Amino acid sequence: MKKVFFSYLLALLPLALIAQKPVPLKPRILISTDIGGTDPDDNQSMAHFLMYSNMFETEGLVSSPSYGFGTKQHLLTMIDLYEKDLPKLSQHQKGYPMPDALRAVCKQGRQGAAPFKGYTTATEGSDWIIKCAKKKSDQPLWVLVWGGLDDLAQALHDDPSIQSKIKVYWIGGPNKKWCANPYSYIAKNFPNLWFIEANGSYNGFFSNNGMPDSLDTRTYYDRYIRAAGHLGKDFKNYYKGNVKMGDTPSLLYMMDGDPNDPAKESWGGSFEKFDHSPRSIFNRNTTLTDTVGVYSVMEFHFKGPKVDIPADSACLTMTVQAQIGEQKWPGHYLGNGNYAIMYIPKQTETLSYTINSTIPGFPQQSGKFVVNNIWPGKRGANDFKLGANWYTDRGDPSLFDGRQQGAKTVLKWRSAALLDWAKRWSWLY
Repeated sequence: MKKVFFSYLLALLPLALIAQKPVPLKPRILISTDIGGTDPDDNQSMAHFLMYSNMFETEGLVSSPSYGFGTKQHLLTMIDLYEKDLPKLSQHQKGYPMPDALRAVCKQGRQGAAPFKGYTTATEGSDWIIKCAKKKSDQPLWVLVWGGLDDLAQALHDDPSIQSKIKVYWIGGPNKKWCANPYSYIAKNFPNLWFIEANGSYNGFFSNNGMPDSLDTRTYYDRYIRAAGHLGKDFKNYYKGNVKMGDTPSLLYMMDGDPNDPAKESWGGSFEKFDHSPRSIFNRNTTLTDTVGVYSVMEFHFKGPKVDIPADSACLTMTVQAQIGEQKWPGHYLGNGNYAIMYIPKQTETLSYTINSTIPGFPQQSGKFVVNNIWPGKRGANDFKLGANWYTDRGDPSLFDGRQQGAKTVLKWRSAALLDWAKRWSWLY
């Protein structure tokens, strides 16, 4: 059966695009993940990482669930599965890390969203980012962020010197929506950070556009994973085995070619520079005459009662009616009767909202606005000004996959990446 499988696999390989050039040195990576949080695709991406972990110098695995209930234990549980599969993996490739070495770098990060200012107090995870970044090395520390930016923002706040020692690949999009406050803090205070902001490109990894049936997200499990090993059996628990893995492009980027050049072709996407991150400030409630760009920062500022509570206390709730359903976002007291809420829309739609507070005398607010699919769009007076090394999804219309900007820069390599992964699953049969 194995021989039949490999013959079938090898027959497909010439049809797939292959990597341009392997990364010459094992990159130093730290993964910040919201595994166990609101989206189980992090478990899928963690299985992928563990099966390729021989390709990296893994310096940190940080649980950063700014929303949801993820903990470090979710990382440790995945490592337990890896430990059981390691004997078979090691028969085929050298250099896999020992499970205890991975456990030693698992750290607990922020649980709960950062306040309006974008940071609060240090966590085990944010302290670990600083420690790893400050190690003596000829290589940068690559921080791959699969969720919120809370721990990264905290680390930068606590030790700004690490800005020159790290490079960041962030899976934004919906994750940006969940961490508007730390994103704004980083963009405002660390514009010279080396940063890939992938808001749309990563979607190409779970697009079935032009994919053969065998690589369809709904059939890949039965074709290639087939409950192989302990990791394969566990994979079925997430989306019933349907492959999403929206965070995996950050890892693929570190496996292919020169990660220092975001403009190159890569399994993890191709990106272009941009020098302004759009931000709109509203000192009123919005109406349908107000249009903002997708992924852009919106700040709502309100006047209200002067109260004796600490500045940056969460005391407002913005309830948004969106296509995905109803979602609630916290707002904060800035002192002296000033209140504010940060919000980032993730897709084209018309949104309505209400804002309420338990503070006596604070009037209920309501409004609507329109979101278009233009990123980063025209410059505005309140935009964050970015430095020379901030990158984002390519704006070429031909690289959109549906409404997802830049997604075809990942989609074009999806066959190659999935077929390569299929070989590793075969090791676990």
